[in-house]
Amino acid sequence: MKIALRTITATLAIAFSAHGALAAVSADEAAKLGTTLTPLGAEKAANADGSIPAWSGAYTKVAPGYKNGAPRPDPFAGEKPKFSITAANLAQHADKLSDGVKALFAKNPDFRIDVYPTHRTGGAPQWVYDNVKKNATNAKLEDENSVSGAVGGVPFPIPKDGVEVMMNHRLGWSGQSIEYALRTFIVTADGRRALASEGEEQIQNPYYIKDAYKGYFQIGRFIVSGPASKTGEAILVHFSADKNVPRSIWQYLVGQRRVRKAPSVSYDTPDFVTSGVGLFDEAFMMFGPIDRHEYKLVGKKEMVIPYNNNGAALAKIDELMGPKFLNPDHVRWELHRVWEVEATLKDGKRHTVPKRKYYLDEDTWQISLFDGWDAKGDLWRMNYALGYLIPELPAHVSGVMWGGYDLQTGAYYYNAAMNEALPHYRIHEPRTESLWSPEELANQGAR
Repeated sequence: MKIALRTITATLAIAFSAHGALAAVSADEAAKLGTTLTPLGAEKAANADGSIPAWSGAYTKVAPGYKNGAPRPDPFAGEKPKFSITAANLAQHADKLSDGVKALFAKNPDFRIDVYPTHRTGGAPQWVYDNVKKNATNAKLEDENSVSGAVGGVPFPIPKDGVEVMMNHRLGWSGQSIEYALRTFIVTADGRRALASEGEEQIQNPYYIKDAYKGYFQIGRFIVSGPASKTGEAILVHFSADKNVPRSIWQYLVGQRRVRKAPSVSYDTPDFVTSGVGLFDEAFMMFGPIDRHEYKLVGKKEMVIPYNNNGAALAKIDELMGPKFLNPDHVRWELHRVWEVEATLKDGKRHTVPKRKYYLDEDTWQISLFDGWDAKGDLWRMNYALGYLIPELPAHVSGVMWGGYDLQTGAYYYNAAMNEALPHYRIHEPRTESLWSPEELANQGAR
C-alpha cells in the first residue's frame, strides 16, 4: 500500500511539473490580485531603486482630437533618454540585456540602445480584471495548446510553470476586434531593403467577446495587396485554445482561384510573409502550436526591452530601417520586470530552433524579446516586439511592429509595420461569424 501511495504521489508530481494541470491557485493566493499584485498578476510595487516605478493603473489618456484608426501620438515624445548603451559600456549593462541583444552589439559595434524612463502603461478594462480573478482559481492547463475553465482574461495570473506563462501571452488582452495596415520589409545581409508583403490584417478575439467563445480564442485574416506578384492572396486562421476544437488555417491562391487548407503554416516552416527570413512560429512573437518544446519557467528578472514605441510607428520607413538594424534614434527601450521562459526541444521532435529563451513583460504577459539557438548550439535569432500603446482600449500590445534578426547572416526584417499606412490599429465592432469563413476568404481575395 505504501509503495502504491508513493507511486501515485510521484505520478502526480510529474504531471504537476510538466503542465501545471493541478496548479490552479487558492482563493487566498488569488486575493493578491489588485492588492500586492496588479489585477493581471504583476508586482505592483516599484523595484528597489525606483528605476521601475509602482504600477498605478493602465494608461488611458487619449490624445485630444484623436480619431479611431489614425496614427496615435507618442505620449512621451518630450522625454530624453536617461542613458545610452553602446559597445563601449556594454559590460556595465550586460545583466539587463538578452543574449541576442548582446550578440547584435557584437556583430554591429555601432548599434545603440537609448534607455528612457520606465512607464508601466500596460493594463486592461475592469471587466477583464474581474475575469482574471475568476480564472486564477478555475483555469486548468490541458496541454501546451489548450486550457479549460478560463475566458475573458489571462488564465494564469500567478503562474506555476512555463507553459502557463506562454498561455498567458497567447490569451492576453489586445482588444475584441481590430484591423490595421500591415507591411513587411526585409533587409538582406548586404543592407538592401525590400518590401516582402503588404495588406490589411483583421483580427477578432472571441475569447474576449461575451458569449462568443466556442473554443476559438482568435480568428484572423490577412488580405494581400502587394507587391504585385502577391496581390489577392489571403490567409485565414482559426486558433483554438480548446483541445476538442481543431485549429485551422486556409490560404487563397490567386493562380488556382481557390481556398485550400494550409497545415504547413506552423512550426519552423519559413514564413512566406517575410519571404522566408522568419519562421511561422515566430510570427506575432508566437504563432500556432508550440508542442514540440518543453517550457521551463526560469523566473523573473529586470531587463531593458522595447516599450511604448508609438514614436517608432510615426517614423518614415526610410528613417526607421537602417542597413543593419532599426535606427536607434527612433526605438524606445525601458527597464521592466520580465518573466523568463526557456524552451528546449522534446525528445523525438524536430525543429530548426531547438532552444529558445522568451522574455515576457510582467504587466501585459506579452513577449517582448526572444532568442533562438540552432542545432549546433550557436545563437542564431533575436526577435523583438517594439510595443505599441493603445490608451482607448486600454492596452500595450506586441502584435504589431515586430520582427527578427538573423545573427549569423546579418539579415533582418520588420513585420506588421503601420508606418506611413492606414489604419493604425483601428478598433472595430465585432464582426459576424460568417465573415470569418473560408468562402468569404475567397471573396475577399478575389476583389
